[in-house]
Amino acid sequence: VQLQASGGGLVQAGDSLRLSCVASSSTFSSAHMAWFRQAPGKEREFVAAISAGGLSRAYADSVKRRFTISRDNAKKSLYLQVNSLNPEDTAVYYCAASIRGWDSHRTTDFGSWGQGTLVTVSS
Repeated sequence: VQLQASGGGLVQAGDSLRLSCVASSSTFSSAHMAWFRQAPGKEREFVAAISAGGLSRAYADSVKRRFTISRDNAKKSLYLQVNSLNPEDTAVYYCAASIRGWDSHRTTDFGSWGQGTLVTVSS
């Protein structure tokens, strides 16, 4: 499945954004999905995951209570609501489709990736 992420931008600390990821295929509805991010000079890291039906969700400790992952299978879309942003959240955010279980955190467990959307948070 091809994925297209959007919604990033330049914001100030404390602001919010809603990231979106649109899939090209109806197989999206059966895919467990996740968001990852990669800050400059760092490895790509897990942010949040959601099961195919949307009933199960998991978050990295660093984003719990600030970020919310959701999906709309009818629209073949994945979302990440990011609140209370801080400069440490600056990164390129990627959506990805899992080839393993719904709560996989390893990049090698994901077979399809969006192109990424840049979030820059100024202090």
